[in-house]
Amino acid sequence: MSITAAAPQPDARAQRIPLSYNQQFLLAFDKGETDGAFGHRHTLVCGWRVTGAVDTDALRHALDDVVERHEVLRTAVTGDDEGGHQTVHPPAPAVLEVTDLPATDAASRDLRAEEFLGDLDAAPFPVRELPHLRAFLGRFDATDAVLVLATHHTSTDAWSLQILMRDLVAAYRARAAGGTGGPGEVVQYREFARYQQENAGNERIDRARAHWRERLDGAQITGITSDRPDRPDLPSDYGVHRFVFDAELSKQVVEFARAERCTPFMVLAAAYSVLLRRRTGSTDVVFPTFSSGRYEERFADTVGPFFNFVPIRVDTGDCTTLADVLDRSRAACVNAYRHEIPFARIAEDNPALLAPFADGDLAVVAFEVLQSAFPLDGEEETDGPRFTEIRRRTLSQRVSSAIPNGGLWAMDVLPGGELAGSLKFDHNRFDESTARDLVEQFRHLLAVLSSAPHTPLSHL
Repeated sequence: MSITAAAPQPDARAQRIPLSYNQQFLLAFDKGETDGAFGHRHTLVCGWRVTGAVDTDALRHALDDVVERHEVLRTAVTGDDEGGHQTVHPPAPAVLEVTDLPATDAASRDLRAEEFLGDLDAAPFPVRELPHLRAFLGRFDATDAVLVLATHHTSTDAWSLQILMRDLVAAYRARAAGGTGGPGEVVQYREFARYQQENAGNERIDRARAHWRERLDGAQITGITSDRPDRPDLPSDYGVHRFVFDAELSKQVVEFARAERCTPFMVLAAAYSVLLRRRTGSTDVVFPTFSSGRYEERFADTVGPFFNFVPIRVDTGDCTTLADVLDRSRAACVNAYRHEIPFARIAEDNPALLAPFADGDLAVVAFEVLQSAFPLDGEEETDGPRFTEIRRRTLSQRVSSAIPNGGLWAMDVLPGGELAGSLKFDHNRFDESTARDLVEQFRHLLAVLSSAPHTPLSHL
């Protein structure tokens, strides 16, 4: 089955580019052009406030420089009887739309900037349209604007968007100064796909697979019972509930993590494990999270769908306090990342793990903490415009970008220390009130864990 309109090449056999394991995984969730992994709402959209005058001609050229630099932005994925392949197309101009955003004071501009970002997050982006990069500049005035980048998720991940923005800024500054291009050549995603296939059976992979077979023996990913059963005849209808925890709780969690020699993710994962335990009645929970999937340093600057599904199993059966759950969470996270391999290899050895995806009454909700590999905070020294990522978002959306299946819970530790988050869910399966209730339960558990970790689980 062809996912894109890519025409077959005469020398396709000799030039065939294999798919990465993650691209193969995405194909398993293909539901056509308007839904699923290759649907027109499976996108990634990020925004930056721009302070200073923007040369739109230089910005257009810089976008084209980025498309030329990262060939995955002009790569089509095709499924076939041999596992699928990639086809790289020549560079083509990226779309740049410029819009005026009239607003009065600074507070209303901040709100309008988030609304502008949200509107674009809800907009469709067909996977057949190349390149997989669009840009939107909303201008309040000559020196205050919002820049939004949109990509299709089959070509990028959150880390990749940071790379794209970093390279776009470098290319823009070079163009605005009268030069051409920006950063030089980079390792391409096709090389990562070949690297994965060529190293599919080495000793490290074999050891990790043995670990996961033992670790996940008898386990299934924990699914949450949805408000309504799945209706395969209905297209997904994703929205997002966004929230920011108060400064006091956020500081408490971060300081608690430091005192316990944990990462904030380990603390958040412990609270989420207890939430799943309470919600499902199961003491042995498994939830998926995401890693950057960049196993070698040479791929740190490469754009592509590297993100890797990583199962975290937290068995709380003999835990008596929240502190016990935190200990299990810490150990589970360390072991998971120490033995990380492509999720396709884990699923291959543990087929029962994915059973909840086929259960129409259950929804798998992945849990992650966002990683900002190359953050732009507006503090860089430059004569040109400064860029500050819009990470503090409080506006929920009835319609948002989608995911292939289930739900997605994402947390972010903001530069100011606040904990912000979003819970993406399908309206066909869940009421928005359920999403709000889940977040409130999580907030309560997080507050108790970080302030009174020896609270008995039976008292929650």
